[in-house]
Amino acid sequence: MKNLFSLLILFAAIGFNQTFAQQNQEQPARIIGVAKDAKSGEPVGYATAVLYRKGSDVSLAGAVADGEGKFFITGFDPGEYSLQLTFIGFETLVVDNISVKSNTGDINLGNLSMSDEGLALEEVTVQGQRQLIEERVDRTIYKAENDRTTAGGDATDVLRRVPMLSVDLDGNVSMRGSSNITVLIDNRPSAIAASSITDALKQIPADQIKEVEVITSPSARFDAEGTSGVINIVTKKNNLQGVTMSINSGAGLRGSNLGLNGSARIGKFGFSLGGFGRSGYNILGRFDNEQQLIDPSGNTTTILQSADTERRDLFGRYNFGVDYEIDKFNFITGAVNFGIRNSNNWQNDFLTQNFVGGNLIREALRETNSKDQSNSIDVSLNYTKTYEKKGKEASLLTLYSRNNRENNFVNTLFNEDFQTIDSRLRNDNPSRNEEFTVQLDFVNPLGDKGNQILEYGAKNILRKAYSDFAYFQAEGADGPYVELQDPSLSNEFSYDQNVTAGYLSYTFSFLKNYTLKPGLRYEYTTISADFANELEVDIPSYGTLVPSVNASRKLKNGNMIKAAYNRRIQRPSLRFLNPNIEASNPLQISQGNPILDPELTDNYELGYSTFIKGTMLNFTGFYRNTTGSIQAVRTVQDDDIIYTTYENIGQEQALGTNIFANVSISNKFSLNGGFDLYYAMLDNGLTDPLFAASNQGWVVSGRMFGNYSLPKDWQIQLFTFARGRRVQLQGSSGGFAAYGLNFNKQFNEKRGSIGFGAENFLAKEFIIRNETITPTIVQNSTSALRNMNFKINFSYRIGKLSMNDRPRRRRSVSNDDLKGGEEGGGEMIQNNR
Repeated sequence: MKNLFSLLILFAAIGFNQTFAQQNQEQPARIIGVAKDAKSGEPVGYATAVLYRKGSDVSLAGAVADGEGKFFITGFDPGEYSLQLTFIGFETLVVDNISVKSNTGDINLGNLSMSDEGLALEEVTVQGQRQLIEERVDRTIYKAENDRTTAGGDATDVLRRVPMLSVDLDGNVSMRGSSNITVLIDNRPSAIAASSITDALKQIPADQIKEVEVITSPSARFDAEGTSGVINIVTKKNNLQGVTMSINSGAGLRGSNLGLNGSARIGKFGFSLGGFGRSGYNILGRFDNEQQLIDPSGNTTTILQSADTERRDLFGRYNFGVDYEIDKFNFITGAVNFGIRNSNNWQNDFLTQNFVGGNLIREALRETNSKDQSNSIDVSLNYTKTYEKKGKEASLLTLYSRNNRENNFVNTLFNEDFQTIDSRLRNDNPSRNEEFTVQLDFVNPLGDKGNQILEYGAKNILRKAYSDFAYFQAEGADGPYVELQDPSLSNEFSYDQNVTAGYLSYTFSFLKNYTLKPGLRYEYTTISADFANELEVDIPSYGTLVPSVNASRKLKNGNMIKAAYNRRIQRPSLRFLNPNIEASNPLQISQGNPILDPELTDNYELGYSTFIKGTMLNFTGFYRNTTGSIQAVRTVQDDDIIYTTYENIGQEQALGTNIFANVSISNKFSLNGGFDLYYAMLDNGLTDPLFAASNQGWVVSGRMFGNYSLPKDWQIQLFTFARGRRVQLQGSSGGFAAYGLNFNKQFNEKRGSIGFGAENFLAKEFIIRNETITPTIVQNSTSALRNMNFKINFSYRIGKLSMNDRPRRRRSVSNDDLKGGEEGGGEMIQNNR
């Protein structure tokens, strides 16, 4: 904290010095104006203004409006100019014939009225291209609706394109190298996201995502969970009067999708109904694994494994929503979302060979079929009250969420002839995750100028998790299954958690360009857990105080500098707690740990954004320090079995930077991209040489997106992403790359579109190499995935819409406190496809 305060003092001192210096110079020429909503007359806060020399497509200067829509631009010579004003949800406004005749003085453009995109979908011709990335004081926004390369995909395809995020080939998401994140959908949590972020993302169609918000320094209003930050996926909604329906469909070499959505807004009522289904097929691959086990005497046993893999998936998501405007100040919303998932994985010709001293002493052949099925439901009911005083608001939010999941596998072992079946092993693991949330929030602007905001509220989350697991053995090809009577293999586990929280946040602006937002949140957690078969679990209650502070200063020409500090907590989810032993690969088994404690993380961040000749650049440096980090611990058991579980051990640190740019080369061609670079340091803090582990190294990833507009409403879009080797406590996971190319045509007054895409078309397969190194284990594995894909997508919208008053801000529950990363109990460590 001392270092943070020193940083803030230095930050303020730089600003004061610059302000003082400017006061002793002659005021340069400025172009000033105010962005206004053409319908309501309200200011359009944080709109982006860019200045061009007349007849040129290269921007010279720019600015971001303040919360009241006011902006000013400096840094230009006398001449003739045009100005472009943009903001999400509004048509681009172009002001021509701006004449600057002097190096001093103000050119006041007055109020500039911006039309909502729904006002004249057919009458307005948008000049320039829609921007893909928007930078705000507390978050980075990726405008997914402007990216057609994800058509027919799911949320994982969208998140691969978002700055600061990385998504591996299994769909596991990380932010700045950490998988301890929270994913919200329209500011709401979901039971399936709490159980598995990967599963939740695969149920969200890319075509229904409007934008993705990456919040690296959440304020006190957000739950303390999610050590790296919060990802909020905002879906598309209809705020226009009338009835509309749309269809989105696609087919390809690896999968197909179909989505139907309808909405109606009649008077004070609004309704929405939709459904989406996606199937994945022909997903083939292979894996090879070599592990060396060293006993205390120094003798080495080598085990080789190989298999061909196949995966088939089926996902569905269905939703119904209703909202009602009681009167001018009172608003009610309700929604029901239902999701299903059915995934099947096969490992065929799974050959295991054991060598001692270079001699083959044993080999076995098996086949494994794993199934993962789930269904989830989220029901929310929210009430919002506004007041005559602008910005004052109170809301009562409720949410019930439930996810039912069933994992099982059947392991078939063949005799030495590799033809007849010797035995079969089956594991059944039905589980359930429930949440009920009540939240009360207040927002109260203070001061005559509205430059102060007080936010406070309370929240309670009641969670219930349940896991029923059992193992069964059968002889031969058709012998009956008999349950194994071992409490560690067959049992029932219940886990109840209650989180009560209160928060206070205060935002104030001063000296025109400075904003400071400190906050404090307190959470108290009680836990009860037990097994049905006599095993007892004692987990004490605990309280957590979570401070946060965000500071920013706007500089000239729309530049901005930001600094932030926050403390976050990461509670383990059922994936890490689940005591079920996952043994589909009998030589690599994993099990959760029911007595895990939460992680605590301190985050520091310093950022700078600027405009340089038509290019928006953002630079961010960060430092993250986690204590009690939940790490995978691998040990060797009898019969050369590698056993993986999870412990709160040691410390995890990361120091790095994120840089991304948005370049408007012309009104037809734009590029954006960036890279993340950080140095990871991990240490489990143990002193026993057999178990002590530490690792460190650089991790880098990058992405690029290009868009080119052709005549007659054709577009070409290109995307590429690459991630290097990732450092882990006991080894590393290999890097990979992905890319895609899409051609898209809009027709019938932009009501319909058809697209043709290709993904990863330059190589037959991806290969990822992972390694694990400990004093007793050396393991090297190679996974290959054949994911070359060609696809065609079609969408069409019918219905007539007219503009309605802009809807009031709708609040919803956001539970963002569970660690649901890429590994956990009941999850295989081996990358099997």
